[in-house]
Amino acid sequence: MRPRSTRNRTVNRVAILLLLLAGLCGAAASRAEQRSAFSHQLVGREFTYVVEPGDSLTAIGARFGVGISTLAALNNLAYNAHLKPAQELHIDNRHLVPRAADDGIVINIPQRMLYFFTQGQARRAFPVALGKEDWPTPSGEFKIAVKEENPVWDVPKSIQEEMRREGKEVKTCVPPGPDNPLGKHWLGLSITGYGIHGTIAPASIYQFQTHGCIRLHPDDVAELFPAVERGTQVLLLYRRLLLGRSGDRLFLEVHPDIYRKQPSIEPELRQLVDSENLASLIDWKLAADIMRRQQGIARDVTK
Repeated sequence: MRPRSTRNRTVNRVAILLLLLAGLCGAAASRAEQRSAFSHQLVGREFTYVVEPGDSLTAIGARFGVGISTLAALNNLAYNAHLKPAQELHIDNRHLVPRAADDGIVINIPQRMLYFFTQGQARRAFPVALGKEDWPTPSGEFKIAVKEENPVWDVPKSIQEEMRREGKEVKTCVPPGPDNPLGKHWLGLSITGYGIHGTIAPASIYQFQTHGCIRLHPDDVAELFPAVERGTQVLLLYRRLLLGRSGDRLFLEVHPDIYRKQPSIEPELRQLVDSENLASLIDWKLAADIMRRQQGIARDVTK
């Protein structure tokens, strides 16, 4: 058994090392945040969707990456509207891509979008589900540490305790199959307990419903999985305001502050406009309305 004094010195050294690592991670994330401030890439489009039997605003919004309230507002519908087969809906799922990486995965938490970058361009863009308010998804710079198909879910103690509190059956392990919440693909991050995975509840995508993990539609994670290797960089950002250009048009996208990290965004917008020399291009009245509504889609604010 190691003497207490030696053990204490070791604990102190470990604590200092962890603080240094946290500082380096925070600095890297901060640099990426600054780099991602202005976007030059727009994904998504405006189109008409024909409602199919069994569709709901929740399921449609989840598949295309549009908030339920935004989708309802775009179509002059109530939040809980009942849809009819063959009904036509206007979909606008345009998003500005954070300019944060040359290669790897970037996830912007307020935006609920995952981007897979190659040579500085987002080649794939997928809506995701993220951690609920009291179980937030962490920000920072990580790597893909585990890549596994048909994973076994070893239920964390914290989730077991939640099951117990809610009167549910307490499970310690869930084998692969139709009842496994991880779906068929697991990309474990270099932070223990967190990963990118599929789901058996596709309608939960584009919401804050997880225990901190990043959840993808089964079809999307199946497309992403073969493109990702162990060691791939993963950057989790927290940017609720995005400004960018597409051609000669200027776009602004604003999301609610789900984790209460960025309460004030107007000063940031004004700083961005000044730094990019866009004062003559932006319509401030439109921008103010977008900041107020926080609908989470990229809107044209060109004067």
